[in-house]
Amino acid sequence: MADDGGRHRQSRLFTDDDGSFDAERARDESLPVEGGELIDTDELADHQRYVEGRGIYDERNRVNDLTGKEWKYATKSVIAESYPPDVQHDLRSEHGGQKPPRLCADLIDRFSKAGDTVLDPFAGVGGTLLGASFCEHEGTGLREAIGFERTERWIEIYETVLERENEARRSRGEPPLSEQDVRHGDCGELIEAVPEDSVDLLLTDVPYWHMDELEQTRNERATRESKLGAFDVGDDAATDSTDAVADAERDGTPADESDTQTKAEWLADMAAKFDRFADAVAPDGHLVVFIGDMYREQSYEFLSADLARAIESTAPVTLAANLIWYDPTKDLHVYGYPFSFVPSMVHQNVLVFRPDD
Repeated sequence: MADDGGRHRQSRLFTDDDGSFDAERARDESLPVEGGELIDTDELADHQRYVEGRGIYDERNRVNDLTGKEWKYATKSVIAESYPPDVQHDLRSEHGGQKPPRLCADLIDRFSKAGDTVLDPFAGVGGTLLGASFCEHEGTGLREAIGFERTERWIEIYETVLERENEARRSRGEPPLSEQDVRHGDCGELIEAVPEDSVDLLLTDVPYWHMDELEQTRNERATRESKLGAFDVGDDAATDSTDAVADAERDGTPADESDTQTKAEWLADMAAKFDRFADAVAPDGHLVVFIGDMYREQSYEFLSADLARAIESTAPVTLAANLIWYDPTKDLHVYGYPFSFVPSMVHQNVLVFRPDD
C-alpha cells in the first residue's frame, strides 16, 4: 500500500481462502474498511476525507464534527441508552433532576463543533459543563461552556465533582477535565452579559413549573445536614420523605406539595426567558431543551408540547426535532395498582430548536 497526499491507495485486493473480501486482513494492513467493505479513498471528493475508525467526514458539515456514519446514527429519534452512574453520581444526585454528563456530551457532539461555545442557563450541578469537558477526551473536541445557576449549593457540587473526578483521572494516568465557566445568579440577569450570536449551542434542562420551590426546600435541608467533603450516600437528606419530591423531579409523578406557579405562569416565564436566550445563539446554532411530561392529579400534562408551543410563539426559533431519551434501566414504581393504570415515566423529551432566519 502506498500513500499519496495523506490518502490510502489500494495496491491489491485482500481475499480469504474462499475468495471473499477479508476485512480483518485489510485492517491489519491499515487499509480503510467500513461496514465490511474497503474504501477507495482516491475516489473521495475534495471536500471529503477518511477518518480512521470513524468513516468519511464531509468538510461542508456546518452542524457538527461527525462523519457520515456517525451522523446517520445520531439522527435516530430515540436515544435508548442507560448512561452509567459515574462522575461522582452519588454527590450529583443531591440534585434530583441532574442529567448524565455523558448524555450531555453526546448531544453536544451532535449539535456543535470543536471549539464552539455552549450555554446552559439552568446549569444545576453541571451536567452540561461536564459534558462539554468530556468532549475533549471522549468526543470530537473540547467545547467552551458557560453555566448560569442561582443556587450556590449546586455550584459547590459542580466544583467538588470536577475536583474529585480529576483526582481520580490523574491517579489513572488520564488527562484532567477542563474547568468550565459557571456564574452565580439569575439567568434572566446573567444573559444580559452574553453578546448576541456568541453561543453556538444552548443545552439545558428547564425547571418544572411546580418543582422550583420544592428543589429550594430540599436543598436547604440538605445543606443544613451535610458539609462539602463529608457526603454520605445514606444521609437522611437523601433518603427521607423528600424522596417523593425527587421521584417527581425524575419521572413526573406527583408530589404532595402545593404549586408556586400556575402552569400558564410557568409557560409564560419560560417563553420570555427563551426569547432573550435566543438572541445569544448564533443563526446556525441550536437550542436543545430537556423536558419531561407529567402525570399529575390523575391527568397527563404534556409539558413538552406545551413548552414547545410557548417557546415557538414567543422566541424567534422553530422546533426542528423532538428526540426521546429512554433509559431502559430506570426503576419502575407501582402506581395505581390494582385500581387505575398510572404510567411510570421512563423517558424524557429533548426539544431541538433552530433560530429563525
